[in-house]
Amino acid sequence: MSAPAPPPKLPADIRPDSLEADLLRHGLPHDLIHQVTDYVKSYMAPYDGSHDFAHVLRVLGLSQILRAQDPARYDRVTTILAALLHDVGDRKYLLPHQDSTTLVRDVLLSFGATENFAAKVQTIASAVSYSSEVKDPQVVRDVIAKYPELEVVQDADRLDAIGAIGIGRVFTFGGAKGRGMETSLDHFEDKLVKVVGSMKSALGAKMARERTERLLAFRKMWEEEVSEAEWGLEGLKEIIG
Repeated sequence: MSAPAPPPKLPADIRPDSLEADLLRHGLPHDLIHQVTDYVKSYMAPYDGSHDFAHVLRVLGLSQILRAQDPARYDRVTTILAALLHDVGDRKYLLPHQDSTTLVRDVLLSFGATENFAAKVQTIASAVSYSSEVKDPQVVRDVIAKYPELEVVQDADRLDAIGAIGIGRVFTFGGAKGRGMETSLDHFEDKLVKVVGSMKSALGAKMARERTERLLAFRKMWEEEVSEAEWGLEGLKEIIG
């Protein structure tokens, strides 16, 4: 059996610890991340504010904070590209001609990524969804066993769904779908307060607990303010029905 090919020799002007060096070690184009970033910015432009490019950037930033806790476990290039592409092919927004199971892979291949790398990022992106994990948690466990980067990308996406930003996103998404505020608030119980139990990384779990406390504090204030208004309406029930 032949020995594996040695990693490519880095040009003298590229620092070994640079992102460009990591891309070269993967056999990827030096501008791949720039190309993907531009693509995602354009792809997300039609989405409502709950799933826009700003959300992608927050997930990317959070994933890097989480990755820094164990950089040997989580490959940097894989984490960056999976975070950037995690909402590409989201079924909530998928167009009729698009295939959620291959869209991320095809995007990466179009920018010069290798088949194996493109397939890996597609697998990670396809496993980020909270609702999909609830339906079949074994799928996520299997992906993490092969590609641990899913842990930090998934945790980052879920952190952005809770806390103060999560509250804003709930009402933004509800408004885009024509839902009232009370209906949107139901999402707190349906999903958001449960997210903390699905975190994979130690730091992600700690941050999720803090953000969940903010959710609960907001809900308590909401209920208090609604109760005040309802008390004031007591004498008008016969008029307003």
